[in-house]
Parts: sequence; C-alpha cells; structure tokens
Amino acid sequence: MQPNATELEILKIFWEHERLSARELHDRLDEANCWSISTTRTMLERMRAKNLLSREAVHGIAVYAAVDGKVQVLGSVIRRLARGVLEVRGELPVNAFSGSALLSAAELAEIAELVNRPDDPQ
Repeated sequence: MQPNATELEILKIFWEHERLSARELHDRLDEANCWSISTTRTMLERMRAKNLLSREAVHGIAVYAAVDGKVQVLGSVIRRLARGVLEVRGELPVNAFSGSALLSAAELAEIAELVNRPDDPQ
C-alpha cells in the first residue's frame, strides 16, 4: 500500500532513527501537527495495519520500525506517480532529485533502477 503525505513524513523520521516508541516519534514530529500522543499512537497503528511499520515489544514498550527502506518506498511512490497518474512512458530522469538532502548518489541510482525497470506483465 502506498503511504500518504503524512505517512511519508513519519517514515522519513523512521529512516533516520530506525526504531522508535510512540513517545519518541511524537517528540520528533513537527510542532505544527499539534497531535496528542494518542493521535500519534493511532497513526502508528494505522501504518502498521497498512504494513508500513512493524511493532515489537522492547522491555515492555512498543517499538516501531519501517518495514521497507526509503529507496523501495520512494521508488514505488515516484513510479506510481509518473507511470500510473501522469502516464509518463520511457526513461524517467531521476537526476531531478539529485539535490535531495534525503538521498545519496547511490540511493538515487537504486531509485533510477526501480522506476525505470520494465513494467510487470499482467
């Protein structure tokens, strides 16, 4: 399942910190969202139901982690937007994302492979 914009912002935090409790995530979220801790927990559980996050108990505390890495998730999002929504055919120039503070050159190369692979036959 594709993450929405809010879920992508949360995933960015998990890609940086790997494993977090609801409280740890809540403390790192942008102050502009004005969520209560219960809203943060609800969001985490919804993301877990969508298989975007996993949960495990560590010393009795629920700790969450991203199921997929940023290259896989962002590659899928870019591919869906370009191919499915915009109906772009041919090579996608991922160098448009070369200024990203989130992606290294190696990660951009991986995304290029993902978004430009041949369509799956169906």
